[in-house]
Amino acid sequence: MYWTLELASYLEDAPWPAVKDELIDFAIRTGAPLEVVENLQALEDEGETYESIEEIWPDYPSREDFLFNEDEY
Repeated sequence: MYWTLELASYLEDAPWPAVKDELIDFAIRTGAPLEVVENLQALEDEGETYESIEEIWPDYPSREDFLFNEDEY
C-alpha cells in the first residue's frame, strides 16, 4: 500500500467519518483510480471508523506543511 498526494486527494471530499467499506464505495462512485481502491482494500478491517485521511495516511501533509502565507495574496 502506498499513498501519494494525488491519490489521497481523491478522498478529500469523502463523507468523514467513514468506515472502510464506505470509503471504498465513495472511491468507486467518484471514479478514483484503481490504486485508491486497492489501498483502501489493503487496510486492516476491524470495523473502526476513520475520522480523516490522516488516520489512513499519517504522513498526509496539512496546510501548515506548505509554508504558504495566504495573507500575502
